Amino acid sequence: MRGLLVCLVLFWGGMAWAHASEQSFVLLLPTDVYISAGVASVVLTVLLLAVLPARAGEAVFSPVPLVRRPRWAWRHATSLLATGVLAFAVWQGFAGPRTPMENPMPLLLWTVWWVALVSLQGLFGNHWRWTNPWTGVVAVLARWTGIRPLMRYPRRWGYWPAVGLFLVFAAFLLCDPAPADPARLASVVGLYWYAVLFGVLLFGPAFLLRGEMVTVMMRAYGRMGVLAPVRGRLALGLWGWQGVMRGAPPLALAVLMVLLLGTGSFDGLNETFWWMGVIGVNPLEFPGRSAVVVPNLIGLVVANLGLLTVFAACLWLGERIAGTGRRLRAAFCLFAPSILPIALGYHVAHYLPTFLVEVQYVVQMLDDPLSSGAHFLGMDGFYVTTGFFNTQDTVRRIWLSQAGAVVVGHVVAILMAHALAMRDRADRRRAVLGQAPLAVFMVAYTFFGLWLLASPRG
Repeated sequence: MRGLLVCLVLFWGGMAWAHASEQSFVLLLPTDVYISAGVASVVLTVLLLAVLPARAGEAVFSPVPLVRRPRWAWRHATSLLATGVLAFAVWQGFAGPRTPMENPMPLLLWTVWWVALVSLQGLFGNHWRWTNPWTGVVAVLARWTGIRPLMRYPRRWGYWPAVGLFLVFAAFLLCDPAPADPARLASVVGLYWYAVLFGVLLFGPAFLLRGEMVTVMMRAYGRMGVLAPVRGRLALGLWGWQGVMRGAPPLALAVLMVLLLGTGSFDGLNETFWWMGVIGVNPLEFPGRSAVVVPNLIGLVVANLGLLTVFAACLWLGERIAGTGRRLRAAFCLFAPSILPIALGYHVAHYLPTFLVEVQYVVQMLDDPLSSGAHFLGMDGFYVTTGFFNTQDTVRRIWLSQAGAVVVGHVVAILMAHALAMRDRADRRRAVLGQAPLAVFMVAYTFFGLWLLASPRG
């Protein structure tokens, strides 16, 4: 059985069809062991919360103060540095090599930002405060020119512009025929940067904090980080403690949190043999991304609408069972942050094999960013390897890491949901009853997430 699994890994690992780059590696999990163990872990968490003291879930998320919060005097300087890196990537997108694995533009955007920095934001805390490529430029323009916002950001807009922009981004990531083409990507990123700068100059920082998709998404994931300032001190807590301590997000932001999971799930689903069978494509004779643009767009919309509907239905049913009298909108906003650890866990698991390969291309790019043979890091002769996919021990470690990320994400989500319910309602019995449909949803999604990782894909 083990030999068969390794053969499958080697066979499917060589197939290419990706969204983050032109290359993807898929490891097939041994479903009978990992899915059963993963689901059992989540079920056990649910059962423990049903019998533990009422405040156990909330106590888990109590942060520990570490040191006095340092003064962040250089955040505009690091922002300007991030702007410079982005400008270099856009320039190289037009002037550099045409191969995505050699051009800095797709490597910096899809591998460094989308895979690494988004994961780090959710795992550790809000680094976007320093790596945001707009805040430094806006601060410099304000200081040198004294320019002020021309208009007030419309309050009724809320976070809805960011929701719309995120859906456009998701469509580009998953449905565009060539999302890793350097020149195409440079055009999109460059135009987006200038459009956001114009929005900030027009409406002020409120546009960046509420209307700009990347900043809103990163700040949402920042709620998951283990580090954050509390009362002037840097504090450390379990993943999600910030989401438990903060108030419920507005409806639009809550919807975006659910869309992060729906989009991430379809990100894996659209590569599976099952999905290709649904849209009538032979995965062994894949005709190219341009042939599946419309089916994938439809699938992306259906996946997100379906998840929003199921999540809302579970909350509605839970409120009716518990008899809390809480309106569906209030329940949706209250529990939406508990979706974030699931989305983050699957994001990490889904991209881990690809990242292990593509980060080597990033190192090559840093060694010779202009493809001139300079070798600034002295890495002449460094070659990208996928040899770790050929060793059973390393493949097993990657399997365990992927499955662990999914399971831990669901366990944290259930703990968060319990803590949020107890914070909002002192009646433990009603809180536990109200969570029952949501807990069933999370257990089922654990199975679904592990199945996605284990599914053959093209």
